[in-house]
Amino acid sequence: MKEKTSITLSSDILAQVDRNAGTKASRSAFIEGVLREYFKVKVREAINARDLELINANIDYLNREMEDVLEYQAPIDYAIESD
Repeated sequence: MKEKTSITLSSDILAQVDRNAGTKASRSAFIEGVLREYFKVKVREAINARDLELINANIDYLNREMEDVLEYQAPIDYAIESD
């Protein structure tokens, strides 16, 4: 459901909206699209921040796990590969 609202924009911003919306979209549609993208980015930033907190909270475990995995890695003989 859409609701009607009124906003006040600087003339230079409105001119940019008109240029970017072009003839394909109304001002309202363009501004709605820009706001949807803005909120999508904000949600992604929040998810990334939460993920980083989880990684940092478990860094010791993750480092031990990485060291364990590296123990199983076979050494690479670069001399054989260049032949």
